[in-house]
Amino acid sequence: MESGKIVGIWIRVSTEDQVKGESPEHHEKRARYYAESKSWNVKEVYLLEAVSGKSVMEHSETKRMLSDIKSGKISGIIFSKLARLARNTKELLEFAEIFRKYNADLISLQESIDTSTPAGRLFYTMIAAMAQWEREEIAERVAASVPVRAKMGKPLGGQAPFGYRWVDKKLVIDPTEAPIRKLIHELFVQHKRKKTVATILNQSGHLTRNGSKFTNTTILRLLHDPCVKGVRRVNYTKSLGDKKKWELKPESEWVLTEVEPIISEELWDKCQLILSEQASKNHIPLKKSPNLFSGIVECDCGAKMYVPTRQHKYVCTNCKNKILAGDLEEIYLGELNNINHSPEHLLEAIKKANSEIAEKEQLLSLFQSERTKLKKEMDELVKLYLQKEIPNEGFGNHYNPLFDRSKELDEKIPILQAEIDFLLINNLNKDEILNEIQHYCDQWKSLDFATKRTIVETITNKIIIGKEEISIHFHYVSDDRKFIQNGIQNHRGSLQQQA
Repeated sequence: MESGKIVGIWIRVSTEDQVKGESPEHHEKRARYYAESKSWNVKEVYLLEAVSGKSVMEHSETKRMLSDIKSGKISGIIFSKLARLARNTKELLEFAEIFRKYNADLISLQESIDTSTPAGRLFYTMIAAMAQWEREEIAERVAASVPVRAKMGKPLGGQAPFGYRWVDKKLVIDPTEAPIRKLIHELFVQHKRKKTVATILNQSGHLTRNGSKFTNTTILRLLHDPCVKGVRRVNYTKSLGDKKKWELKPESEWVLTEVEPIISEELWDKCQLILSEQASKNHIPLKKSPNLFSGIVECDCGAKMYVPTRQHKYVCTNCKNKILAGDLEEIYLGELNNINHSPEHLLEAIKKANSEIAEKEQLLSLFQSERTKLKKEMDELVKLYLQKEIPNEGFGNHYNPLFDRSKELDEKIPILQAEIDFLLINNLNKDEILNEIQHYCDQWKSLDFATKRTIVETITNKIIIGKEEISIHFHYVSDDRKFIQNGIQNHRGSLQQQA
């Protein structure tokens, strides 16, 4: 639980909702009580009163809320249900992506979604999948038109390659840039160094199209572009996602069209031969091996444990406690199997939480029914009073007790709803838990690293390595507003720590 977390409350109540008795005050109380149960601090309230949910992104309160998220003023917002945040699916995806980017949380009470919890973070995974699907659909439609337009020699968006320009939708040589483009290849054949070529160009006063100095990266890109030899190449790369590298498509998908060359085929071939020889000599460093339990493993002395470079064991830099990474993974998988085959402690905890939820929901239903009945009685009394069938002194004696009880219920109902919200969000369905754990156990050996890491982060609080035993603490369900942590002691037996 993030004690002291600073959050905001988002309230959007339409005129129709207010007619139904769903006042902004009711939604705010419910959200505040939930925040109190998590020991969070409510910093801001964003109120969109009588506003349609079709599009809220341009509303001033929305902009204020997003500004607070981006600046770190708040680290999450609480709202009664997703439809209150946005009914427009596109805007919901935008909200989720912004919040995920700035490491902020969305808390929807009605749908029991709290992305500050391990289970709640799955919501971001689901939203990310939906957003990715939408982007791919758009990308496929755009990509389908690219080869057709490319074969016709039409522009595909963006600037023309350096050394060329678009004239009447045709690619022609730029008389100002073409000599510089040719000089780049001539200098590279002479000096065989991209940095030297960039330095000579900059010292001679030559600049790129946007007025910047030439760099090694720019020189390399221009040397690899076959347009300069008369072959325009399009539809040959694809993006791997936001802020990720691009990769080459299969050559069968490339579209090649002829343009007027700036250099000869012979000069082009000389440059490519030099680049190829240099690439074969470059040493490509090995990727650092990822570690499954990084950030989760602790020594019983209190220090974090890490895997040093070129080693395969978690090491405590404080007391030199060690354990082989492979051994720890085997022990972890063993504990998942123990839960799968002996789930009694888990089922008992969940049964207790479910029973508490049922009791509170029943009480909430009684309170709501009583409040509805009271309001009807109060309306009838007012009607009789207006018709002068009840004297002034008699009206107060009958109406005031009903009003006081109704006011008391208006205070109790949001509190009770918040308690139910808290329990529902922190309580996982037992069948889902056990099914997931069984699936993890059965498929563990075939899962890739990213999937294993997601599983570990979702269900594990921490792993403590002692001299003779290991304690694995799993996230389960909530009890008295705290996560129950199952500390299972694992005696290593034959898996003794190795120096």
